[in-house]
Amino acid sequence: MLAKQSPLSRWHAIALGIVATLTAGCQLTRPHHSATDQLGAAIAAETPRELQKSFIPPYRIEPPDILVIEAVNIAPRAPYRLKTSDVLVIQASGTFQDAPIQGPHPIQIGGMVDLGMPYGTVIVAGLTIDEARHAVTVKLREQLREPQVNLSLAHVGSLQQIQGEHLVKPDGTVRLGAYGSVLIVGMTLDEAEAAIEMHLSQFLDHPDIAVDVYAFNSKTYYVILQGGGHGDQLYRFPYTGNETVLDALSQIGGLSHVSSKRIWVARPGPNWAGGDKVLPVDYDSIARYGDIGTNYQLFPGDRLYIEEDKYVALDTHLGKVLAPFERVMGFTLLGVETATRLSGNVLQGGGNPRGRF
Repeated sequence: MLAKQSPLSRWHAIALGIVATLTAGCQLTRPHHSATDQLGAAIAAETPRELQKSFIPPYRIEPPDILVIEAVNIAPRAPYRLKTSDVLVIQASGTFQDAPIQGPHPIQIGGMVDLGMPYGTVIVAGLTIDEARHAVTVKLREQLREPQVNLSLAHVGSLQQIQGEHLVKPDGTVRLGAYGSVLIVGMTLDEAEAAIEMHLSQFLDHPDIAVDVYAFNSKTYYVILQGGGHGDQLYRFPYTGNETVLDALSQIGGLSHVSSKRIWVARPGPNWAGGDKVLPVDYDSIARYGDIGTNYQLFPGDRLYIEEDKYVALDTHLGKVLAPFERVMGFTLLGVETATRLSGNVLQGGGNPRGRF
């Protein structure tokens, strides 16, 4: 007659069966066919790498890059009509000795310039330079006999909206303040300069500007760190044109305790039709021996994938599967122990075989 199997033994049998199933089904090899690996090796032989880098094509502007625009030569078209925030340089002769008029005079809110005491203010906004000179002269003649006024435009307030840092917006344009927006997405820096100068020529006299990239935000590469059963970690880094596999690994502080040394670069194809590349990386050769063979140069959009340690992942998965059974067995053991202590001699005499203290 077969002995009756206890509930605890049945739980042990179930747990061992799960472990055996997971262990048998665990594949420790990368899911790539040998033909794919051979093709990847052939492609890798022609791929730029450390000490053999290639130059990337001219940079193409995309959102959300930040550009810096400098005004080389910017002057408003004549006849220019003065606006608030413009700055005039006014020099007048024949003034009171203790109240000279000279130096910069900003056009204040309301379109007026303050000539100081005792001359007062005069409205010049909307006037040309000659008209403003005449208006100031008329104002000074209220107190002076023969004032001579020299007036020039020192600074156009709206021009400062052109200079400085400009974010490329999601629609691919940069905003130039009162001068509107210019579409520059997909252009090189030279092409962007030409486009902005052409746009500004509607308002300015032969504008000449310089454009450079202040922040390279649109070109990135990724490092994906498989998490040993706890989910992947994804890192996004800006691309500067000089990164290699080793540079990317240094950005995340190297391999973690759950990582294996199975690493590859996944390079997207030029379009949806394919052309993707998988470049295997030999980490030990790069790190220990300085071998540049697989220390590939990275390009925008590359994914550096670091595979997890399969044994760590297996341990994590087993923990997830067995945790409910461990809790159930813990409750079972607790129940059995409690029932044992409350039965037999415990109920009769508190565990004292003679039933007395």
